[in-house]
Amino acid sequence: MAQSYEDRILRVLDYIHDNPAGDLSLDRLADVAAMSRFHWHRVFRALTGETCGQSVRRIRLHRAAVALANSDASIEDIAATVGYPNRYSFSRAFTTAYGHAPGAFRAKGQHLPPIALRDPKELSMYDVTLRTEPARRLATVPHIGPYAEIGRAFEHFSALVNSRNLGPVMGVYMDAPGEIPEAELRSFAGAEYRGTDTPEGLEPFEIPGGKSAILTFKGPYAGLSAAYDSLFGGWLPQSGETPADEPCYEIYLNDPRSTAPEELLTEIVLPLK
Repeated sequence: MAQSYEDRILRVLDYIHDNPAGDLSLDRLADVAAMSRFHWHRVFRALTGETCGQSVRRIRLHRAAVALANSDASIEDIAATVGYPNRYSFSRAFTTAYGHAPGAFRAKGQHLPPIALRDPKELSMYDVTLRTEPARRLATVPHIGPYAEIGRAFEHFSALVNSRNLGPVMGVYMDAPGEIPEAELRSFAGAEYRGTDTPEGLEPFEIPGGKSAILTFKGPYAGLSAAYDSLFGGWLPQSGETPADEPCYEIYLNDPRSTAPEELLTEIVLPLK
């Protein structure tokens, strides 16, 4: 099964190479990988060390660099063949990546090699267990913007529910950091409730439940990124499991207001098919 996930990566990389001027959106690449867009970006980043968007940009610019060094095609034509709408946007991207404008780079006749798949041994490893999760109905405060700033939504949520008997605090993360502009990332801060009506001032969010992989992380929330890489790049390819078409969510088992950062416990829940 480990090869299956590597095959998905290679299939997508081949698709990017074969269609540099085509639709290389996250949704399209998830379709090529035959995986849920909720989880594909995490698998890709964990196994390659870069986001889908970074790979698309790198591969497009690598193709352009090869063409600049080995052909007489105009810069405008090269820009078009690798998916840039005009010479100016291409020149900005190329100069940022290669340190030289396209014309100066052509004069040097140099290009960079493609990146290799990330070695799973580089990933920190955490214990992962399988568990059947119940369906949950959450009362939430939505957040749009960088995930690192969701703390404001959690503070808002806490202020609204201090007097209500809700379950443990949870966070749901809908979009792919690095693939979607940070200002547009969607997430929810909330907790489970069992009433018939959503508490005033909060929005409902449904989690269907079912078979799930659970990684329990101990430590500051800033370390969760490494735990996600371990889950998607270390455990998942070896597990024989396939993610469901549902977003991951986090269950916070203790309160950061009264718990030392190194003692914080977070469950990362990955829904499975």
